[in-house]
Amino acid sequence: MGAVEFRKQLFRMRTYLSMLLMVGIPTLMTAAFLLTGGRGDRGTPDLLDLATRSGLNMPLAALALMSNFLLPVAVVNLAAGSIAEEASWGSLRYLLLRPVSRSRILASKLTIVAIFAIVATFLIVIAGTIEGVLAFGWHPVLSFSSGRLEALPPGTALARLFLSTLYVTWSLTGIIAFGFFLSTVTDAALGALMGGMGLFIVSFILDALPPLKGIRSILPTHFWHAWEALFTNPVSTDHIVRGVLLQLPYIAVFLTLAWWWFHRKDIVS
Repeated sequence: MGAVEFRKQLFRMRTYLSMLLMVGIPTLMTAAFLLTGGRGDRGTPDLLDLATRSGLNMPLAALALMSNFLLPVAVVNLAAGSIAEEASWGSLRYLLLRPVSRSRILASKLTIVAIFAIVATFLIVIAGTIEGVLAFGWHPVLSFSSGRLEALPPGTALARLFLSTLYVTWSLTGIIAFGFFLSTVTDAALGALMGGMGLFIVSFILDALPPLKGIRSILPTHFWHAWEALFTNPVSTDHIVRGVLLQLPYIAVFLTLAWWWFHRKDIVS
């Protein structure tokens, strides 16, 4: 079941286009920075400002930029279509005629989504690293230290970049679980996608409202960029730990609902 599902998703046009975007956007960013010389320092530099200072800063800039929209859209799109597309195509009923339990079907679908999320995130980083080094050289990464910039050795930077990539992937799990749950509820993949992205967008909007300071820490995107603290001195991991723990209740609630709903659902298509 898992191998069949993996091959089916691997050779779909949606998968090709999503992976192309994950590689293409860092490529366009690198070309733009190479041609224009970067954004320039503005007194309070961020990861985009530092992208041209070292090839190893480019994957950081790409990860920060793409995790704000394109990466979530790609992974939620797959999660939202996992079950809903099978239902809309009329193939879900025939899939269930096989001697395969509903739990195994859900687990197989969810595994593919998880693999896709990991691969998509790492593609951004790998493409950004290769293209950044080719364009701007292999130099120490510039990190923030008490209001000034300091050099970070490439080996240390790569290790922290790896951890950052894992953290960004993990941060997607809450909205992935929600999109996956909606996929079991509706036969319309577009509706499940809109619902999953709706949670993402609403969370971002509410997180930006100062009057909601008391509840912002429970929003799934609140600690979205906590990984950037790995590139400061001293390194702060408090928000990273809280960000990891924050996704657990979202995963538990929405996946439990997905299993419960799918097992009681009357499959007619």
